Amino acid sequence: MNHPSPAPAPRDSPAPPITGKPRKVPGDRGPAPAVALVWATFFGAGYVPLAPGTAGTAAAIPLWWALSHAPPWAYVAATALVAATGIAAAGRAGRYYGVVDSGHIVIDEVAGYLVTMAFLPRTFFAAFTGFVLFRVCDVLKPWPARVFDRDPRWKNAAGVVLDDLFAGLWALGLSWGALLLKQRLLGP
Repeated sequence: MNHPSPAPAPRDSPAPPITGKPRKVPGDRGPAPAVALVWATFFGAGYVPLAPGTAGTAAAIPLWWALSHAPPWAYVAATALVAATGIAAAGRAGRYYGVVDSGHIVIDEVAGYLVTMAFLPRTFFAAFTGFVLFRVCDVLKPWPARVFDRDPRWKNAAGVVLDDLFAGLWALGLSWGALLLKQRLLGP
């Protein structure tokens, strides 16, 4: 005997209106790649709610200070290692967050700050000047940093890190200029 299936019950209330763009939920992408997230967020600095890029850059200052005591070849090798592992971690974290260049990913700022501070003296003035000029260059994205930030071909983990490396090169040049100007005007 065939029984007709019961009719679906009418909805008691309409669906709530959508008031904004739905956020991508990390939990729906499987288990978190913990090591990649720790490195991509530079030990959690990327979770600072306001200006995570600035927080990531500030968190890089102690790393720069420690590395600045190393021989120049070791500093360059460590910076290259941070950039290379940062690309890998940014890729994994970007897939997890569902956004290639998530604001939580700040390892690119760490690598960019290390480039900015390469071969600068270990002084408060240098650290502060490098910090400010790197943040300015990271926000303004002078060429070729802009290419890696905006070109669709570079909307991947490599582009996330490379734009900051090139912003770091600009900030390095500007920081040396600021140091030379300070020495010329105020003395050593």
